[in-house]
Amino acid sequence: MGLERYADTDAVARALAGDIAARLTRALAGRGRASLLVSGGHSPAQLFDALCMQELDWSRVFIALADERWVAPHEAGSNARLVRERLLREKAAPARFMGLKNSAPSPLLGADAAWDALAKVPRPFDETVLGMGDDGHTASLIPGSPGLRSALDPQAPPACVAMWSRTVPHERLSLNLSALLDSRHISVLILGEQKLRTYRTACSGRSVEEMPIRGILHQEHVPVEVIWAAIP
Repeated sequence: MGLERYADTDAVARALAGDIAARLTRALAGRGRASLLVSGGHSPAQLFDALCMQELDWSRVFIALADERWVAPHEAGSNARLVRERLLREKAAPARFMGLKNSAPSPLLGADAAWDALAKVPRPFDETVLGMGDDGHTASLIPGSPGLRSALDPQAPPACVAMWSRTVPHERLSLNLSALLDSRHISVLILGEQKLRTYRTACSGRSVEEMPIRGILHQEHVPVEVIWAAIP
């Protein structure tokens, strides 16, 4: 799998934002609406800043989350808060956003309702933007989490699943692997030398439970681009 390299985070944000906007525009022209699935964390913040300035009919674009920390939507760790503050503004303000957090007391009890809410988002997702942790997790499919094996089963029905691990703060809700792969195109955005080393390790091994990002990288059904930039 090829790796696109950029000199810095500004360059990668501008380039990837343009590519995503072009794919969404083609989807709007062909199907009348478009869908964008995104993750949270630090990596996509600059991308969101660039993407919200792209010219397209955002009123017909649905945006959803690949995963979420089980925290209130106003808290700093909320992926929904990041999307609202960095993406749903400027030209992208009219986009339709579907979060994952709901009123259930836990991700386990809220998973089905979260997936039902996503039924409003057109699938396959026209564009999915994922990141990757230093441990090889993607979305919130975290090594060592109870239920990880079933969440990584590509034959399982698409769904939201509860994830938890001692290595990360907060319980999580994540789309399972089959839901993530229900996409027309996937971009994996990684930043910095440590993530580059993790990516190379993921490419060289096969155990998906050890590094869940391999479930994205080692499949042949959905086109995947891996985009990397140095951190100044």
